Amino acid sequence: MRNDELSIQSMNFAVRIINLVKDLKSKHETIISNQIGRSGTSIGANIREVLIK
Repeated sequence: MRNDELSIQSMNFAVRIINLVKDLKSKHETIISNQIGRSGTSIGANIREVLIK
């Protein structure tokens, strides 16, 4: 894992998104939670792609 500020912030954001998804799934909000999970955690992959190039 990288230690630059953007990578740290995106990791923290992804953790918060995962916690939100868990909370939504416990309330049986599966459709929206799946979409939020996919879009919220893909940010880290996009940042990594930019930083590698």
